[in-house]
Amino acid sequence: MQNQLKTLRILVVGCGNMGASHAMAYHTIDEFEICGLVSRGKSKEILNAKLGNKYALFDDMEEAIKATRPDAVCISTYPDTHEIFAIKAFENGCHVFIEKPVADSVVAAEQVVAAAKKAGKKLVVGYILRHHPSWERFIELTRQLGKPLVMRMNLNQQSDGAMWTLHRNLMNSLSPIVDCGVHYIDVMCQMTRSRPVEVHAIGARLTEEIPAGNYNYGQLQIRFEDGSVGWYEAGWGPMISETAFFVKDVFGPKGSVSIVAKEAGGTGKSSSIEAHTKTESLRFHHAELDKNEKFLKEDEWINLEDEPNHQELCNREQRYFLKSIMEDIDLTAHAEDAVNSLRIAFACDESIKTGKVISLL
Repeated sequence: MQNQLKTLRILVVGCGNMGASHAMAYHTIDEFEICGLVSRGKSKEILNAKLGNKYALFDDMEEAIKATRPDAVCISTYPDTHEIFAIKAFENGCHVFIEKPVADSVVAAEQVVAAAKKAGKKLVVGYILRHHPSWERFIELTRQLGKPLVMRMNLNQQSDGAMWTLHRNLMNSLSPIVDCGVHYIDVMCQMTRSRPVEVHAIGARLTEEIPAGNYNYGQLQIRFEDGSVGWYEAGWGPMISETAFFVKDVFGPKGSVSIVAKEAGGTGKSSSIEAHTKTESLRFHHAELDKNEKFLKEDEWINLEDEPNHQELCNREQRYFLKSIMEDIDLTAHAEDAVNSLRIAFACDESIKTGKVISLL
């Protein structure tokens, strides 16, 4: 049964990088109406100015909900606030869009999903790569490579200034391989369509500016039931190498598919949000040999015409959020995937801290 709402009143909680991008989407999509911007600091004033100073401003989410009575809430705050904010929104009868990860622990994420189910409201998690046509094509092509797959990915970010401040703040709740890794773990699970069975990870603390026991570089390895293996690394900070920035590569018995992003992988771009989703072209390599053991086919270069920028990807996420509400889409699998990728990421975190291989069975 479709929802008859013509305009969705939405409260934006968190007005930093991602919150601002989502707010811009709501500002430009006719079916949304922003009813308020919420943040503890000055980011809401800065964002409101960019949007024409049209919206009510609040320091407190609960106060904002009481004052505006929204239909939906967008949560783009630090992960350690996600659980309490999302549950509060559901208790007030709101649908929720929440930036990844769902929460700062698996138990908290499960509580958020349970609250959505109890309220009968939609929960959409900000897995932006699921809305990127080039990444969808990348995943589709890997399924032509046979099994097992070898998946190699990273997202190292050399950061200073405001971005290093953001990274330090994020590391008060989550490590880089949890915060960023959930995206790529989710991609690996889509590629293999197989159950992950164990993880192993290593990490290093390269700065005294983060809490003791935390690390700002990590590398994880996942083994899947079908024999596929995946590798992902993420590091944040002023010491991170730009050379180590861009690897998005998969191979199997029949060949390989690689994202080739010369601009995105260029010098000085690793901290750019725009570069994190950029693809530009895919290189599809065929492993088949002729009778002389030479390659039978040349590599195919697939130039990607529908290459949305970061803002357009956020727009697409929000159109999906709107559609899920208006068309009453069943989001059970979406929520299960979000919790599953987080569970795997936290197992990697445990492996770093204990030095042990962690079984997922």
